[in-house]
Amino acid sequence: MEIRVLRYFLAIAREGSITNAANFLHVTQPTLSRQIRELEEELGQKLFVRKSHSMTLTNEGMLLRKRAEEIVSMVDKTEAEFSSMENIIGGDIYIGGGETDAIKLVADVVKELRNDYPDIHYHLYSGNAADVTERLDKGLLDFGILIQPADISKYDYINLPAKDVWGVIMRKDSPLAQKDSIHKEDLLNIPLICSRQAMSQERSKNEFAQWFGEYFEKLNVVTTFNLVYNAAIMVEAGVGYAVTIDKLTNTTESSSLCFRPLEPRIESGLNIIWKKYQIFSAPAELFLERLRERFA
Repeated sequence: MEIRVLRYFLAIAREGSITNAANFLHVTQPTLSRQIRELEEELGQKLFVRKSHSMTLTNEGMLLRKRAEEIVSMVDKTEAEFSSMENIIGGDIYIGGGETDAIKLVADVVKELRNDYPDIHYHLYSGNAADVTERLDKGLLDFGILIQPADISKYDYINLPAKDVWGVIMRKDSPLAQKDSIHKEDLLNIPLICSRQAMSQERSKNEFAQWFGEYFEKLNVVTTFNLVYNAAIMVEAGVGYAVTIDKLTNTTESSSLCFRPLEPRIESGLNIIWKKYQIFSAPAELFLERLRERFA
């Protein structure tokens, strides 16, 4: 299985037809068709459902697409790392993390490093803790930013000097907006929009389950999310109340939304993590040095 053929496969999956993919790749349609047939024969699986003017992925094709994207991404990252060895002031750094206001601390380090090394480029990936650690373990990320609680026992890490405050985002015309803070009893019998990570954690490690106590199983969770931006749109539309952290959504005077903290207060610490015994590219090593100077 060649990387070139995987790129061909991904192009067809993205473009939806042999014709469009051939134009994008600047290869002939017969060449592209032959390569995909040979790939299907090699794998012993049909990868596409072929129609008169389009091609859609089979279940097997969707599995290969996920794996091919990871493989191609790893190859591109490896090539970039070796290329950067020729010149220490250039290269790529891959950072993943959940949505948090603490990214400002990392942004300050990036800005400082760019002043000295303007040819270093940064690639940000947004996801929950499971998404970030999976990509970190596969070598697709150099660093991850995790919001506590999270299992960081198998990683090296630096504690970031910041705390995320948990609360509820709601419309300003909602009854709860009249309160200064939100208690667990306030959240019973109302539609809630909650973080998928928070709802899926083990009960013993779940801050929300511990905060809600006996009320946790009685919550009316109508929607889950992993990006607060989308959750805020749901709130604005009147779908429910979003339980999330502060400063990720516009809740200023000009907004129709407001934020109220939970009481008793829940604050989450943050860590920037990387794999133990990680061999970094030169740019990533420089970035880690600056992180340690600033926060360690």
